[in-house]
Order: sequence, then structure tokens, then C-alpha cells
Amino acid sequence: MYRFACVAIALAACMGCATVTRGTLQSVSVKAPQGAICTLTSASIGSRTITAPNTVTLEKGSDNVAVHCKKRCYQDGVGVINSSVEEMTAGNILIGGVIGLGIDAASGAINKYDNEVTITMQPLRNCSR
Repeated sequence: MYRFACVAIALAACMGCATVTRGTLQSVSVKAPQGAICTLTSASIGSRTITAPNTVTLEKGSDNVAVHCKKRCYQDGVGVINSSVEEMTAGNILIGGVIGLGIDAASGAINKYDNEVTITMQPLRNCSR
């Protein structure tokens, strides 16, 4: 009986831990005109460059991610991938306690990003492609 209780408590604590259930990485879709070169920048991820449209895997963090896209014959486009607090935080407060909350905060798992960002870029007139 004691062994069962210990296992049940351990499982309950893990269920409240976003590090275990949600992880420290997240895929985000960046939508921009085909072939646009987009630079993603934040303190959490540093600087990443991708060719749009694309999906990129980012390390979770509390900072929003700035997105700046360029393409020949288009105006530059900018946007933000917002970071917010993961719902699993409530589970840590109730079940995992301060230790689980601390682990999630340190690993970045306490945060989540918007699933996608759309960057609008207007074509330039009289530009030869």
C-alpha cells in the first residue's frame, strides 16, 4: 500500500510538470511570401535565419521572438512570436510545488509561443524580379 501511494504521488507530481509533459522546445510556423529570408531574434533563441514559409523548432523562453523578413522586390515585413505562460504552471503550483515550478522556469518549459506568425510583405512597384 505504501509503495502504491509513493508511485501515485510521484506520477501526480510529474503530471504537473511542464518540463516533462510539454518539453522545452516548440515548433512555430512562419508564414511569409515564398523565398523570403526571415531572421528570428530573442534572448532565449539568439538569432536564427530561415527561408519562408517554414516551420522552425525554438527553445522556449519568456522573451517574445522578433521576426524580420526580406525578399527582393518586396517591402520588408516584421512581426512578433509572442511568448506566454504555459497552462501547466497551475499544475505545478497545485501538485509539483516550488520545485516543479523552479524546474519549469529554469528550463523555459513554463513558457509557450504562438503556434504561427504571418508576416505581410507588400510587392514594390516597378521592381524587376
